[in-house]
Amino acid sequence: MLLTGAGGFIGRTSIEPLRAAGYEVHAVVSPAGDATVEPLRQVDVRRADLLDSASVDALIESVRPTHLLHFAWVATPGEYRDSAENYRWLSAGRNLLSAFARHGGERAVLAGSCAEYDWSRVGICHEQSSPLASDGRGRLSAYAECKSAMQRSLVELGRAHGFSTAWGRIFFLFGPGEHRERLVASVITRLLAGCEASATHGRQIRSFLHVCDVGAAFAALLASDVEGVVNIGSGEEISIAELLGRIARSIGRPDLLRLGARVAPPEEPAVLVPDIGRLRDEVGFTPRWTLDEGLADTIRWWRERLDRPTGTGGQQ
Repeated sequence: MLLTGAGGFIGRTSIEPLRAAGYEVHAVVSPAGDATVEPLRQVDVRRADLLDSASVDALIESVRPTHLLHFAWVATPGEYRDSAENYRWLSAGRNLLSAFARHGGERAVLAGSCAEYDWSRVGICHEQSSPLASDGRGRLSAYAECKSAMQRSLVELGRAHGFSTAWGRIFFLFGPGEHRERLVASVITRLLAGCEASATHGRQIRSFLHVCDVGAAFAALLASDVEGVVNIGSGEEISIAELLGRIARSIGRPDLLRLGARVAPPEEPAVLVPDIGRLRDEVGFTPRWTLDEGLADTIRWWRERLDRPTGTGGQQ
């Protein structure tokens, strides 16, 4: 099977569960990507520029995968939502699927996002019945627009060429290796450094899943015969204030947490959580990490890296 974005935040965590499921993993990283991440040492690493159609054709011709798990996409915090790079990755995804189909691909699973839902009209998100931003009534970022278009292309190409397809719609996640500007990582690193961590009022209700469970969920989805959209998330609901409070108390610096110091974006819904019935009942996946275990693991990971002397490794 072919795994794209293999060195990324989610991709690297899917490698071991894919191998455990019996797949021969061919892991794709960019030509300039870091191939020293520990999980990549266990698999065949392929360097390819997925934004270049000739490179994609050569990759698929060489590997001829029966299964595809596609994570690669622009995801830089603060930039990805309205970046023009989303349109390049949409085109690249279509090229990848077309090449996959031409060489006998049998099943493709791609990563979507909860940003595809219409945040102005959802609370608990159901794959089949909840409104999408792409129906024209909600605000549509470039990221959401391109992810929605990619999902439609996946279905159309699968039907046209006779291969099985599924779309994992990711909700909120955290864990070791997360970009330090994302919510959980930013609060952890600031508190560990003895600095104030500013946040909104924190009354928003969300659902968070450890990244290792996200990777494992996608491996399970690929190995299943489930088709269509499947929410990837936790069934545990929690307010942002409670989440950040647990982090602050675990680190021992609740005095540095500043709830209400930032204004919540107006488009943020009060409740945004997934219905995980399909993931649980049809895919048969149950998260291994509890929220508290996952937070402890993430705090430990950051503490080890922030405590390292300069020049001895730093972040991965």
